[in-house]
Amino acid sequence: MTDRQQVTTVGRPAPGPRGRDVVRLGLVIGALGVVFGDIGTSPIYTLQTVFDPADPHPVPVTADNVFGVVSLVFWSVMIIVTLTYVALAMRADNDGEGGIMALITLLRRWSAQRGRSAITVLLALGVFGASLFVGDSMITPAISVLSAVEGLKVAEPSLGELVVPITAVIIVVLFMAQRKGTASVGRVFGPVMIAWFVTIGACGVAGIAARPEILKALSPTYALDFLVGHFGTAFFALAAVVLAVTGAEALYADMGHFGRRPITRAWLVLVFPACVLSYLGQGALILGDPGNVSGPFFLLAPAWARLPLVLLATAATVIASQAVITGAYSVAAQAAQLGYLPRLRVAHTSESEIGQIYVPWVNWLLMASVLTLVFAFRSSAALAFAFGMAVTATITITTLLFFYVARWRWGTPLWLIGLGATVLLLVDLLFVAANLTKLVHGAWLPLLIGLTTFTVMTTWQRGREIVTAERERREGPLRAFVDHLHGNKTSIARVPGTAVFLNRGKRTAPLALRASVEHNHVRHEHVVIVSIETETVPRVPAAERTVVDPLGDTDDGITHVTARFGYMESPNVPAALRTLDSTETEGRLRLDKASYFLSKIELRCGTAPTMSIWRKRLFIATSYLAADAAEHFALPRDRTVVMGSYIDV
Repeated sequence: MTDRQQVTTVGRPAPGPRGRDVVRLGLVIGALGVVFGDIGTSPIYTLQTVFDPADPHPVPVTADNVFGVVSLVFWSVMIIVTLTYVALAMRADNDGEGGIMALITLLRRWSAQRGRSAITVLLALGVFGASLFVGDSMITPAISVLSAVEGLKVAEPSLGELVVPITAVIIVVLFMAQRKGTASVGRVFGPVMIAWFVTIGACGVAGIAARPEILKALSPTYALDFLVGHFGTAFFALAAVVLAVTGAEALYADMGHFGRRPITRAWLVLVFPACVLSYLGQGALILGDPGNVSGPFFLLAPAWARLPLVLLATAATVIASQAVITGAYSVAAQAAQLGYLPRLRVAHTSESEIGQIYVPWVNWLLMASVLTLVFAFRSSAALAFAFGMAVTATITITTLLFFYVARWRWGTPLWLIGLGATVLLLVDLLFVAANLTKLVHGAWLPLLIGLTTFTVMTTWQRGREIVTAERERREGPLRAFVDHLHGNKTSIARVPGTAVFLNRGKRTAPLALRASVEHNHVRHEHVVIVSIETETVPRVPAAERTVVDPLGDTDDGITHVTARFGYMESPNVPAALRTLDSTETEGRLRLDKASYFLSKIELRCGTAPTMSIWRKRLFIATSYLAADAAEHFALPRDRTVVMGSYIDV
């Protein structure tokens, strides 16, 4: 662990008046190509899974059940996606960023004055919800791509043996392309998804035209009658109906990539209508012939169009994977900012949207995990039992956190909070309960992934608190240390040259500087203590790059410099220091020969009862994921000195 834990403040520069409409159209198309792939491909497998005879709790294919299931699907999407996420949750953003980690940030920011125990419980729930989203990010690419490629068995049964190898190749290519950035991926995928939604909507219209009575399923009475009159059947059906809303949390987490308005417009104008038409069309097809439950999505298309539809579906499910992958990047970056993960290398890939990022370590972890799931389960049906658990639990936690934020951030009346929370949480908890019935059939998998991730994140947070407290104790106040140097000029020798010490701020003294003085009794003629701040604009003008604080005395040669960088800039410390005026730094800096000092902490398992032994070892192992500070801040390797210190945890 180095002395700088970078914090990126998330924001969004506004486009100019002339380019606003063009930017919005581009963002809408990009959002279609990134955000809606997951939820937009749910029609491929949702109804097929509900009526799957291999399900441990099968739903009989009767006319009443078909109307009830289709109605449940429609109103589940309406309540959970349109109401909970698009209309409500997406209003709660952290400087433009969405997702459950954004809600955790808001809880910390606006609820610090509330009861400590309540905040602790809610934050723990939020971290667990974010951990479950990691499981969703692993399962979604596997089940989505598998379900589409399995369409080959409908169009050409002889190709069935190629499903798993083709899926694996597609997944590898997808993750290899992530480094090009969300904007580039979205520009390619956007037109494909437009074609996808138009196609599935048109197929749905054809199915509805054959049996228009299916439109009666839009009435909530059919969903309610199914739940009340056939509760046993409907309850187990909810475990598969939830597949229709998978991608809702990814939609929220990806808000920082494109903004709330483009996502809302794309959902209401194209995505939601197309998905509803597909579900209605499939319901009509099953009404006509119950045997069509084997593949209602692909059977909606005429025979000549099924192979092209498989190809289009494969492309669309690749895009579905993109939604949760980019969401996972956002969750990881925000978790690092909040102190739940070490500093990870984050590459910003857009000059107009700060939320468009690429996190290499997360990318390769997800790829390995997804490939493992594909080869282990080998079919979308086997993965379907595991899929809903992570989704429903994350949705429930998001809803709970949102209403808490709405109460204490916006002052929403308590009666309105109670009414809304009761209705929405009742729906969410029904889905959670239904998916718990699949626990032994695969629902344990996302819970295991979530619990593992939760353990890593909470262990890192606790370990970081322990190390920070001990480190600050050792560092001591910066100004008191400078005063000590000023009062001991005779006992501490000055050597020619410039020394640059990177530090987390100007409240404490860098460990490397303190060690040099206390052990060697020497300091450089010019000492510059540098702290890095990342702003919410793409680039900071050179004139605003640095802020200098002489730390009181004007002739002791010690200066604190805050270097400010835009989020699209690589933080180059030597270049920033070259912009300083000699009058600001109490003399001429010899930056061409300056030495750079980093304070590095080596962690060891101590005997203090701060954490259990296994958590201490986990914390130390996690610390090795932190990005290299010298490389990150563009320090010259031949003039960089890393001074280490041991801290027992």
